[in-house]
Amino acid sequence: MVGDGRHGAGDRRRHVCARRAARNLCPECRAGPDDGRDGDAHSGVGPLPDQEIAAPASGVTGTIDLPALPIPAGAALDAGVVPARPFSMAGASAIDRDRAIQCLTAAIYYEAASEPDSGQQAVAQVILNRARHPAFPGTVCGVVYQGSEHAGCQFSFACDGAMARMPARAAWLRAARAAGMALAGYVYAPVGLATHYHTYAVTPAWNRSMVMTDVVGAHFFHRWKGYWGTSAAFTQRYAGGEPLPGPHMMVQPITPSTPTPQMIAAATAAAVAVSASSAPVVVADAKPAYAKTTAAVAADMLPPESQILDRWKDSGKPLK
Repeated sequence: MVGDGRHGAGDRRRHVCARRAARNLCPECRAGPDDGRDGDAHSGVGPLPDQEIAAPASGVTGTIDLPALPIPAGAALDAGVVPARPFSMAGASAIDRDRAIQCLTAAIYYEAASEPDSGQQAVAQVILNRARHPAFPGTVCGVVYQGSEHAGCQFSFACDGAMARMPARAAWLRAARAAGMALAGYVYAPVGLATHYHTYAVTPAWNRSMVMTDVVGAHFFHRWKGYWGTSAAFTQRYAGGEPLPGPHMMVQPITPSTPTPQMIAAATAAAVAVSASSAPVVVADAKPAYAKTTAAVAADMLPPESQILDRWKDSGKPLK
């Protein structure tokens, strides 16, 4: 869920500065000298620890390690904010369409229910941008509920119990309209190729390795630096196969238990008992079961005894 909008003078100044920075109107407002048009994806920042991968709070997306794929030689880096391509579900089944709109509606509702239309469209754009980036799942539901199987949700509402509350009908229908527009190909251009966002109240660790694209409502939107934040990197095609809407089933890690002295003693006693009761096997006596019935089987397969009298055998005369 988003913030309540009650910000002080410092927040308002930061809001104005962020808007100017996002539009290249205030270079000194940026966090550093790198404007994101060169360098690698993390700009020298190492992999984030596990606790910083998941969304740290409501209204904040988590992040993920970038795929270990080679950057194409001579890849052109975008300058400024580049709009995403329209999302296409051409050829998707009715089930995939239904599941995708359910998942996208839920994400918009729980992440941006109190946002203006532009804020909801911006959140939807981030989700669809992720679905086409090779660092994320290739389905809408996969993106929305990524990490919920081990409490490392990319969108905090999928793990923090927010979904236990009954949605407000009017707000849900409004979120569904924004989801339907996005899945039908509507592009919210101001956020460009953003794959992350956060509210005013939180500054996530991944903020250091991102480039801000815009500020919409209560959210700051960011894309990756370097090649992975350019349009050339969004190569993942939508192929359907939407999982069931909702958080994934929790996967409990299997931890091998250390055998106790009692367990070792019981296992040893059982092995000794088995070896003591076992009689030695003589190889000569180890014959297959069918060997004892060979004679009987052979006798049963002989033709029946002749019914011709002895005096007529070999006479060459037919019987009358």
